[in-house]
Amino acid sequence: MSKKAKPVINTSDFQFKCTWDTAFEDPEFIKTFSTEILENYILKKRWYAGKSSTLKYIDVVDHGKLSSDKNTFYGVLIEINFSEAFFQDYFIPLSFIVEEKEKLETNTVIAQVTFQGEQGYLIDAIHIEDFRQLVFDKIMNYTVEQEEDSKVIFHRSETLKPSKYKSSRFMGGEQSNTSIIYNDNYVMKFFRRIYTSKNPDYEISRFLTEKSNFKNTPAYVGSINLALDNGDTITLSLMQELLENNGDAWKYMLQELKSVYTNLEKKKINVSKLPNIPLYQRQPINTIPPEIIDFAGLNIFLKVSKLALRTAEMHIALGSDMQDTAFTPTKYNGDYAVWLKNRLIYMFQNRLNTIENNMHKLDGEALKLANEFLDKKKEIREHFLNFNWTKMKSERIRIHGDYHLGQVLVDHDDFYLLDFEGEPESTIQDRKVKQPPLKDVAGMFRSFHYAIYSTIFNNDGSFATSQEEMFQAGEVLYKFMIGVFMETYVQKVQTENLNIGYKQEIEFLLDYCLLEKAVYELGYELNSRPRWTIIPLRGIASILKNKKN
Repeated sequence: MSKKAKPVINTSDFQFKCTWDTAFEDPEFIKTFSTEILENYILKKRWYAGKSSTLKYIDVVDHGKLSSDKNTFYGVLIEINFSEAFFQDYFIPLSFIVEEKEKLETNTVIAQVTFQGEQGYLIDAIHIEDFRQLVFDKIMNYTVEQEEDSKVIFHRSETLKPSKYKSSRFMGGEQSNTSIIYNDNYVMKFFRRIYTSKNPDYEISRFLTEKSNFKNTPAYVGSINLALDNGDTITLSLMQELLENNGDAWKYMLQELKSVYTNLEKKKINVSKLPNIPLYQRQPINTIPPEIIDFAGLNIFLKVSKLALRTAEMHIALGSDMQDTAFTPTKYNGDYAVWLKNRLIYMFQNRLNTIENNMHKLDGEALKLANEFLDKKKEIREHFLNFNWTKMKSERIRIHGDYHLGQVLVDHDDFYLLDFEGEPESTIQDRKVKQPPLKDVAGMFRSFHYAIYSTIFNNDGSFATSQEEMFQAGEVLYKFMIGVFMETYVQKVQTENLNIGYKQEIEFLLDYCLLEKAVYELGYELNSRPRWTIIPLRGIASILKNKKN
């Protein structure tokens, strides 16, 4: 006598009359998915950028189906609306897996669900190897004909020969996106938060690989874009070569600076007698005073010079195309000046409100500098408004936009620049506006300043020198690092005819962009780590003092 099949028992909270293959044709599923299932899942994810706001409702705005021999997957675009009257868009690839929970490839379960009596789990498809292999194969098998006939565009760079799928694994350690390492040779970044436009990281990466000679960035391999009916494009993922590296330049610089600061006591250096130079003074390495070399060593300046060279080469490449208007240098004009002033005054007012509401978190010098900042708010506002575009003789180009030591990889004695998405607070349209390349330079200078102060703040007992003397020595070192950077950078861009202006304009733009960066940093520090607010506040005080000299 044959055994009877066990009846299917529906124990999931979410039961649907449709099949998984027709799920997104079923209004009941879409409604339950967006109103009940998604919210609990999304609020827990590291890549969700709306944690400081109040979620109002979620809409499924579009979806696409993708099938392998084993599974059906959906790429789902959702719009999250907030009570504060703004919205964010996200991309989630979905899979339905009929397995016992213990046998699943991942612990990342969105919800337990039942389709027509078949019980299983909704899974973020990136955690399913079958999905990861499917998208890899579609990129590698790209043809122009496929691109013309499809809403979802899988693209492979013409610089790359197709390869077969071997393996995939998570890179880990990220927050805003999810990256997968393929075949130990490529890394694919899935953009979680998406924009109705080509992602700048995709645009710039592809341009640098296919249309320039800049080699110090991960080469563009392929991408997935969604072509909308109205002509817009949404970038879903970017694949690049995986670079062997020794970590990022932030960690590298902290190690270097720790070694530098041990010299103060070890060599009994008199900080008050260290020679000083004006901010922005160009400093060839062979003219650095011996007292500074004795204090800081030569290696840190050699590395700063190499980083300056790579930065200059990046900007030369980004301003090199005379055919593609997205990468063609352009002059300043009234429209840009209005855009810039409106943007900075809005940002400045936001930071003023933040600091006025958080003064109770500050004490000591930070409180003193915060009060000085408030006293000088009129001067700072006027500084941002004092942008006379008619006096600008230099040109604007596409820039990195969020350039700092954490966006640079170290490989032995060289540097590789990455992550061209732009400033996180900016809109996607603002990130694509052509700006002075010196804005990137200013971003790196602020990162140098942060690295110096971070070394002091994170003193683990390695330094016996007083904190005030370390601050004093740090400011001197900062000026020499800037001087070495400026010497290499300016010489290289001028040799290659990238127009950044002459000395007076260069210094005006650096002052302008450094103050913008330091004021921008205030908001983050006050909300996240008030003790560090002294870093941007000291930077602001120094910039204002330098302007008057």
